[in-house]
Amino acid sequence: MSEFLPASLLPRIADDLKVSIGAAGQSVTVTAIAGAFAALLIAVVLPRMDRRFVMIGLTALAILSNVIVALAPSLPVLLLARVLLGVALGGFWAMATAMAAKLVPGDHLGRALTIINAGVSVATVVAVPLGAWLGEVWGWRGVFFLGAGVGLVALIAQTTTLPHVRPTAVSGLRALGATLRSGIVIAGLSAVLLIFGGHFSGFTYIRPAAESVSNIDAGGLAVMLLVFGIANVLGTALSGPIVDRSLRAAIFLFPLLVAAGMLTMLLTSGSTAGLFIAVALWGFGFGGVPTTVLSWGARTEPARLEQIGGLIVTVCNIAIAVGAIVGGVLVDNVSASATLIIGGVLAILGGLVLTSLRRRAHDIPTLVSN
Repeated sequence: MSEFLPASLLPRIADDLKVSIGAAGQSVTVTAIAGAFAALLIAVVLPRMDRRFVMIGLTALAILSNVIVALAPSLPVLLLARVLLGVALGGFWAMATAMAAKLVPGDHLGRALTIINAGVSVATVVAVPLGAWLGEVWGWRGVFFLGAGVGLVALIAQTTTLPHVRPTAVSGLRALGATLRSGIVIAGLSAVLLIFGGHFSGFTYIRPAAESVSNIDAGGLAVMLLVFGIANVLGTALSGPIVDRSLRAAIFLFPLLVAAGMLTMLLTSGSTAGLFIAVALWGFGFGGVPTTVLSWGARTEPARLEQIGGLIVTVCNIAIAVGAIVGGVLVDNVSASATLIIGGVLAILGGLVLTSLRRRAHDIPTLVSN
């Protein structure tokens, strides 16, 4: 939730700190950059620490970040606090797959990742409207204090439920290097970059794209985004069982639905109902992508779960930035609808590449053998 809060609060933050909205928007940029580095390096920096304490520490760091943001007297202090949040988020996602593999039977890994990813889906739907509403009632600083309070609830839940988890047998910089030497991993990460980059090249500019293909008004846009969010949650919820039954089918299905939704938006001919159907397909498809790609990573590198998880998260953060840049160039120089064409093509291309890769002869149950 903390990651998405600035999206609805930027004007108030900018006014209070006496900076431009664009400058305040860098609070999102620094979080993503810090998250990318943290995801890549956390297993290297903390190779032997009990993963229970790592996860608890990362949650505590997120709480501290929100408190500092709420008290920030200037933009540099706020940006520093958001760097701390990026470290917490990147580290959490790098560890998530390995932690899930230790907590459930091997044939339930997809469903476990679905439960974890459901938190992001719900936060995506809730954080922006909740932040906008509470920002009017409490002010933007009060909203970040709420974020700290929610983090405290999560911290208490973790301390009372998480077992002690030893780090994976292979860790550190050598393990990261060995993972990167795999041709399958490099090809898979390239596919993940295409899928996420394609999605965010379109989603970052979904409002101008929707307005370019229909006569939708501001109220309709709000409903459209709600439809996207609900479909995203449903896609997340169903992705785990599908992944556990057939990872190959999931790898192809969810990027295909992302592409289908983006390209269908071009064919709505001004129909609001058609636009909502397209957005629902898009949201459902992308809802299943995180669980799918993390599960692919776990099956491809079962002995290096932390490393492959970190690499996937790093690539996803890079894809967010690259997708936004590519989409911006298309919007400014071609058309808003061009983001849907390019994004859809990239998503389906990434899905095809990932589907074509042959999985190594490992089975998920080996992930929880110890």
